[in-house]
Amino acid sequence: MDSQPEGLARTAQIVSFLFKYRAAGVFSGLDLPSETAVTDAIDTGPEAFVADLEALGPTFIKIGQALSTRPDMVPADYLLALQRIQDNVQPLPFGVVRDTVESALGSRLGKIFTAFDEVPLGAASIGQVHAATLRDGRRVAVKVQRPDISAGIHADLQALAGLADKADRFTDLGRRVRFADWVSEFGKTLLRELDYRTEAENLQRFHEHLESYPTLFVPRPLWDLTRSEVLTMELVDGIKVTDVSGLRRTEEPLGELAGTLMRGYLDQMFIHGEIHADPHPGNLLLTTDGRLALLDLGMVAHVPPRRRDQLLKLLFAAVDGRGEDVAQEVVAMGTRLEDFDEDRFIREVGQRVARYAAASGRSSQSEGRLVLDVTVLATASGLRVPPELSLLGKTLLNLESVSQALDPHLDVKRVVEEHLDHVMRERMRKSLSLAHLASEAMDLQSLVRGAPRKVSNILGLLAENRLQVHVTGLEESRLMENLQKIANRISAGIITAALILGSVMLMRVETESRLFGYPALALVMFLLAAALGVGIVGSALLRDRRATPREERGVR
Repeated sequence: MDSQPEGLARTAQIVSFLFKYRAAGVFSGLDLPSETAVTDAIDTGPEAFVADLEALGPTFIKIGQALSTRPDMVPADYLLALQRIQDNVQPLPFGVVRDTVESALGSRLGKIFTAFDEVPLGAASIGQVHAATLRDGRRVAVKVQRPDISAGIHADLQALAGLADKADRFTDLGRRVRFADWVSEFGKTLLRELDYRTEAENLQRFHEHLESYPTLFVPRPLWDLTRSEVLTMELVDGIKVTDVSGLRRTEEPLGELAGTLMRGYLDQMFIHGEIHADPHPGNLLLTTDGRLALLDLGMVAHVPPRRRDQLLKLLFAAVDGRGEDVAQEVVAMGTRLEDFDEDRFIREVGQRVARYAAASGRSSQSEGRLVLDVTVLATASGLRVPPELSLLGKTLLNLESVSQALDPHLDVKRVVEEHLDHVMRERMRKSLSLAHLASEAMDLQSLVRGAPRKVSNILGLLAENRLQVHVTGLEESRLMENLQKIANRISAGIITAALILGSVMLMRVETESRLFGYPALALVMFLLAAALGVGIVGSALLRDRRATPREERGVR
C-alpha cells in the first residue's frame, strides 16, 4: 500500500536533485519549466554535486562512477570531482553480517571459518569485506551484500528510466545522447553487480587471462563458498598504489610493474574483449611480494569483436598521428544526427591528434585524455558515440594515473605504442586458429553450395516477370503517418467547403424552421463548417512541428 507514495517521494527527490544542478550544466538536457526550478542561493559546485550523489544512496554512487566516463554528458570540472567519489558508508552490525553469511552458505559461521574478523576491511554502499580464516588455514576475504538493497536499486532504476524517457522525447540533449539507452545499460550492469557470482566469474577469467603476466595478481574465488549475496576469494595483503612512499619507489623501481599493468589491460581490452570499468588506484594493491593485485571486478564491460576492431584501429591511427583516420573510425561507430558537421569534426580531431603525435616523453598528452577529448568533440559536432569509446578513454586515463603513482617518470605513450604491435600479432594468431578457420570454411562452403540455386531462382523470376521488391516497415513509417494527416486535412477541408456551399444554397430556401431569423438547417451547417475550419487551422498552428531530427548510423 505504501510502495506507490514512497516511489513518488523518491522520484520527487531525484527531480529536485536534477533541478538543483541544471543551471550548472549537469543534466542540462532536462530543460524543465523554469518556474518550478530551485532558485535559492545554494551551492551547486562539483564537490556539492558529489556529496549530493553520495547522499542519494548506492544507485547514485554507482551513477556517479559511471558518469565519470561520460565527458559528453558532464562538464570537465564535475568529471574531476566524480573521479574522487567515495563509496564508504557505515558498516553493517556484525550480527547482520553473520546472519547473511550463514543464510547464504547454509551453515554456521564457526563450522566454515576458524576466525572471522568482526571489523570489516572496507564498507561500501552495496556490501562490505571481512577477513577470515578457513578450516585448512587459508586466509580469505569474504564480501557480504547488504540485505534488501536490491529492492531500493530496482525502484531507483524505474524512476530514472521514466525521467530519461521524457528527457529523450522533449529535449535536444536527450535526443543527442539518449539518456534512456544509457540508463538501461547502466541498470543492466548494476543489477549484474548485485549478483556476486558474476564478480566471481570475472575474477576467474581475469586470473586466467593474466597468467602470462606473473607480476599481476587477481585473487581467485572459492566457488564452494560463493553465492549471490556472498563472495569468498583469496585474501590480498598489500597497500594501495596511491599510498606507496617515495622511498619505496626509489629502493624498488616500479616502472616495469606499471608497464606490465598497461600491457595486461591492453590485452584484456583488445584480445579478450573485456574492459574493467573501474580500474582506479583504490582497486589496485601493491602486494608485500612486489606484485600488483586487481580487485573489485564487479563492473566489467564486454566489447563485441567488431567494436573491438574499431577501437583498436582508432588507437593505431592515433599513435601514428593519422587524425583523419581517427575521425573516420569514430564516425563509423557512431550515429550521425541531423545537424552533424562532419567537416568540422574531422578538422578538429585532426588538429587534436596532430598535437598528441607531436609531443613525446612525459610531456605528451595521454591516450585516455585524447580519446575523451574526441568524445567531447563528437557530441559538440552532432555525432552520438557508443559508450565503449568513452569507457576506453576513462580506463586508459585511470591506468595512466596508476602508472604515474608507481613511476612518475614512466613514458606511458611509448608503452602503449610498443604493445599495440603485440596485440595485433595476438589477434592475428587467434584469427588463424583451427576453430576460427574451420568456422570461416563452413561459411564459405555454405555460400558456394547455396549460390547456384539462389542465382537460378532470381533468373527464373526475372524471366517470368515475377520479381518483386518489398519495402518493409513503410506502413509504420513517419512518411505514411504524415501522408495520412495530409489526406485527413484535405478531406476535412472538402467537407467544410461543401457545408459552406450547402448552407449558402439553403439560405435561399423558404422554410418555417428558422433560428435567429435564418433557416435553421442552413445556420447549423454554417456553424458546423466554421467549427471544422477553426479546428483545421488550430491543428496546423498548434500540432504541426518540425520532423524528428534524422539519425544515421555510421557505415564504412
